Amino acid sequence: MLNTDTYAYASRLKAIDPMQKFIFAFLTLGVCLWADQMVVSIAVIVLMSGATIFFGGAPFSVWLKLMIVPMSFLVIGIFTIAINISRDVYSFLWAYSIAGYWVGISESGIREGINLFFRVLGSVSCLYFLSLSTPMVDLLSVLRRLRLPKLMVEMMGLIYRFIFVLLETAATMLIAQNSRLGYINLRSGYRSMGSMVSVLFIRAYKRSNELYTSLEARGYDGEIKVLEETYENNKKLVFLAALINGVLIFLALFLK
Repeated sequence: MLNTDTYAYASRLKAIDPMQKFIFAFLTLGVCLWADQMVVSIAVIVLMSGATIFFGGAPFSVWLKLMIVPMSFLVIGIFTIAINISRDVYSFLWAYSIAGYWVGISESGIREGINLFFRVLGSVSCLYFLSLSTPMVDLLSVLRRLRLPKLMVEMMGLIYRFIFVLLETAATMLIAQNSRLGYINLRSGYRSMGSMVSVLFIRAYKRSNELYTSLEARGYDGEIKVLEETYENNKKLVFLAALINGVLIFLALFLK
């Protein structure tokens, strides 16, 4: 189970005010989406990934595992964008005729798909910078400081915790099945997987009820109150964030 909070608490950037990291991450994300330029997207990926790995101390293997998840979906999306349908065969690099139409891959489709690929990865790298350097407790504190409704903030916190209850239950069941040779062959693996899926949500639901009962036993009244750390405003980070995004905006305008 990959718990990003573990790496967030160990990050060297944890001591920085979470509000500053939040503004920096979302400001850079907004510039990446606004620019819609592959060069700018690649620059955002390099900057945010470098800040996460070299300055924050997040392991490269963890960052790579997290980046592979959106990449797997993006590959499928690129193919759907690159493939076009037209009556003009000359607009394609490669095409196949079906019922009077040409279905193939065009140069503009490939260019648009690659641009979308790096644009999404740039946006994701901004979010990974925030999640791997800021614990969930600090992120919820930022949302409270932004005056979001208390109910929304508490629901986000509870859902986040219940996700890991579900993952922990699945991991425990998987270990139990492996100890009984439940995945010794393909047929046994399908049978074990089916039984785990059918029982997983029931057990996770019961554990969630137990967790909620324990919260009520400790005086839970609809708001989880935690002690928040005091952070000093880092003026250098504010200046650096403004400088980086200024350079990215200038680069985007220059390319356009």
